[in-house]
Amino acid sequence: MSQSYRVLLYYKYVEVADAEQYTNEHLDFCKELGLKGRILIADEGINGTVSGTIEQTDRYMEAMKEDPRFSDMVFKIDVADQHAFKKMHVRYRKELVTLRLEDDINPNEQTGKYLSPKEFYNEMQSPETVIIDARNDYEYDLGHFKGAIRPDIKSFRELPNWIRENKEKFQDKKVLTYCTGGVRCEKFSGWLKEEGLEDVSQLHGGIVTYGKDPEVKGQLWDGKCYVFDERISVPVNRVEHVVVGRDYFTNEPCERYVNCANPECNKQIICSEESEHSYLRGCSHECRIHSRNRYVKEHELSEEQVQDRLTKIEETEHTVINQG
Repeated sequence: MSQSYRVLLYYKYVEVADAEQYTNEHLDFCKELGLKGRILIADEGINGTVSGTIEQTDRYMEAMKEDPRFSDMVFKIDVADQHAFKKMHVRYRKELVTLRLEDDINPNEQTGKYLSPKEFYNEMQSPETVIIDARNDYEYDLGHFKGAIRPDIKSFRELPNWIRENKEKFQDKKVLTYCTGGVRCEKFSGWLKEEGLEDVSQLHGGIVTYGKDPEVKGQLWDGKCYVFDERISVPVNRVEHVVVGRDYFTNEPCERYVNCANPECNKQIICSEESEHSYLRGCSHECRIHSRNRYVKEHELSEEQVQDRLTKIEETEHTVINQG
C-alpha cells in the first residue's frame, strides 16, 4: 500500500499576537495547501494535527519554520496512505489545553524536567517512581505504560481536582507524567510543581516520540495509543504488543473504538464488530431504543429486527446473571 501521505503532530507555547486574526489567516493558508486537520490557536501558542501529501506537509513545515515564533517547533511525523481527517478546522481557544486554573501556568516559565525516551524508560523502573497518565480515562483504557496510574477523569480539566483528592499517593515520590504528544504535560507538570510536588518529570515529545525511539522501541507500553483523528489508534511497542483494551459488552480483549449510536450520548466504547451488531452500537438499553439510533438508521432495521436483537440481549444478560 502506498504511503504517500503524512500526519503531522506539533505544538508550541509562544505568545501569538492578534491570535484570533491569525486563526482566520492560518485556516486560509491550510486550505490553500490542501491540508486537512484540527489546529487550535490561542494567545499562548499553537497545537495541531494535520494530514496531507508529502509535498503539502513539506510546504507547511517550511512555512512554519520561516515564522520566528515557530522556527524551532518540533514536528512529529507519521506516514499514512490517506488523509487522517475529513475537513480542515482552525479554531481560536483561550487555552491550548483546557485546565481552567485560577492562576494559569506558563510552561516557558515553569514545567517539569524533560526526560528523553531512554531516560523515561529507565526512571519508570525505579521503585520510588509513580507514573501519572495525564490523559482521559478512555485513552488510558486503550493503552498505557506498565504500572501507570489511571486518573478517573473524562476530560483534562478534571485532572487538578483528581490530583488534589489523591495527593497523598504522590507526596514525597518521584513523579513521572506523560501524554500523547507532550502539550498537556507541559502545563500539567508545571502545575504539579506549583502544588508542591518537588520531583516532577515529563516524557519529552510524548508517547508518539517514545514509540519511534530506535533504542527503546516502545517497550514497557501495553496496548495502543489513542489519537484524535480518523486512525483512532497507533501502535507504540515495537517489541511486544499486549492488548489491554476490553470489549465494553463482553470484556474480551479488543482494541476497536466506536461511538455510541445515540447521537445524544456519543460515548466512546471499545467493542468488536460482532458486539457492535449484537448491541445495535448502543452503550445502554436506552441508547439502543433511542429514536435517533444511528446504527438502526444506517442498517435500515425494521422494528421487528430491532426487537429481535433486544430480545437476544435480554436472553444473554439473563444467562450471564444465572451463571454468576
